[in-house]
Amino acid sequence: MKTEVGNQKLEALIKKVDKSGVATKGLVDDLKDLRVVAKEEEDPLVTKVLRLMYEFIEENKTFAVEGQYDEDEEGNEYPLEVEDGENLSYLLNLLLRADHKINREEIKDYRTSLKRALY
Repeated sequence: MKTEVGNQKLEALIKKVDKSGVATKGLVDDLKDLRVVAKEEEDPLVTKVLRLMYEFIEENKTFAVEGQYDEDEEGNEYPLEVEDGENLSYLLNLLLRADHKINREEIKDYRTSLKRALY
């Protein structure tokens, strides 16, 4: 997120998710609120990912998304198995520094995985 308001909302949500995981009360509404901020910040990637996140959670009641990958010595990528709450928290933390090049690439990986899972 680019603005102080967006980062404050995001940090508060990360604390809630770290404590309660995907079962966090009001999670979908919080993600929708963050999406409004991302639209105001004119960041289409973050806006899209936030929408896909809450749609996925609404539909599946979980955040079992393969968005984190590792690579073996031969360059083959494979998804890491991560618990829902940790996975969600990780993505939210990436969004804190969404302008960082490596974070953006990982956010794009999540976007692709979410799109595949939803559509």
